Amino acid sequence: MSKMNNSDFINIMNERGFIHQVTDKENLEEEMKKSSIAGYIGFDCTAPSLHVGSLIQIMMLRWFQKTGNKPIVLMGGGTTKVGDPSGKDSARPLLSSERIKKNKESIKTIFKKFLKFGENGNDAIMVDNADWLENLNYISFLREYGSYFSVNKLNNLESVKLRLEREQNLSFLEFNYSILQAFDFLQLSKDYDCKIQMGGSDQWGNIITGLDLIKKVTSEQAYGLTSPLLTTSSGSKMGKTSNGAIWLNSYQLSDWDFWQYWRNTEDLDVIKFLKLFTELPISEINKLKNLKGAEINDAKIILANEVTKICRDSKVADEISSSSANLFNKSQIDDALPSVKVNISEISIIDALKKLNFLNTNGEARRLIRGNGARINDIVVNDENYTLTIKDYENGKAKISYGKKKHGLLILN
Repeated sequence: MSKMNNSDFINIMNERGFIHQVTDKENLEEEMKKSSIAGYIGFDCTAPSLHVGSLIQIMMLRWFQKTGNKPIVLMGGGTTKVGDPSGKDSARPLLSSERIKKNKESIKTIFKKFLKFGENGNDAIMVDNADWLENLNYISFLREYGSYFSVNKLNNLESVKLRLEREQNLSFLEFNYSILQAFDFLQLSKDYDCKIQMGGSDQWGNIITGLDLIKKVTSEQAYGLTSPLLTTSSGSKMGKTSNGAIWLNSYQLSDWDFWQYWRNTEDLDVIKFLKLFTELPISEINKLKNLKGAEINDAKIILANEVTKICRDSKVADEISSSSANLFNKSQIDDALPSVKVNISEISIIDALKKLNFLNTNGEARRLIRGNGARINDIVVNDENYTLTIKDYENGKAKISYGKKKHGLLILN
């Protein structure tokens, strides 16, 4: 890839489908032509990992750095204690300070795969808004900044308006979220000359509130850019499946299941996801547009490999891709499959399916078996009471399958 310029960022965002809305695009491009700029995205610490619903924002920061600009990852150690009402019908459960701290430390590890951190040039930096929000004096804060916020405008924010229209409770705690996010932007503007905040389209109102605050307090111009909120072509929310969230951290979700999620992408989403979640050149992606029928599976494998390389590891992607191909060879049991160790050879097929996290209840397992969806070493199991014995293990391993796409190994200790 040829060397990119700072201002190439907007073109790349546009070409690859990242832009939903952007403020004052012409002035932003002019400013980026003159020099690199700093920009940030905030991530609250509500879980030990981010899931693929956050991947579009992380890729925005990655492209931001690749084009010579300076990414700021803002950890929401402070705002997590308030809870973002955007897109929520009710308040988030309040987490303890200890839980937030543990979540933050866990989430931090994700970004090292995507960004180069350091203290030079456009190296990425990571900051925590708890550093300034925790120590705010309420009366002093209201005296200094309260007059800059219009309650009329805050009431018209989508996150607030929807709750009020539905007559769903919106606590004063949550009502403050947009104010605190605006203050974050002002703080980053002062400390790091941060010029742009990016985020999902549900953050548009919060971002505009921050731009207005910076303008009123410093007379400086700042910018906002949002990405579309992604759903799959069938309408389901990106990053959520019937079996739970698709986590970015490998200890929350196995590499195999992560790869399989992308391999099972709906046909109509493949090209869109290749643009958003890989770094393949647009010219290569466009060549895949015309694939039809079974050939589209080739593009899905490319998608799964490329995303796994970035999010997990190149070696992992290669091993899983090879392992997936090996599944068609019934004589082969591949060690790259997700596995659990068991101490005894005798275990029921129902317990085996549950141990591999293919399903949660005995009832689900029985329905799967009745529908011929459970297999041991590629042989369908019809007996709901079947118990594996030593004869089911080859070299101490037994392959358990849930349908055609989920496979795992029981390994004897």
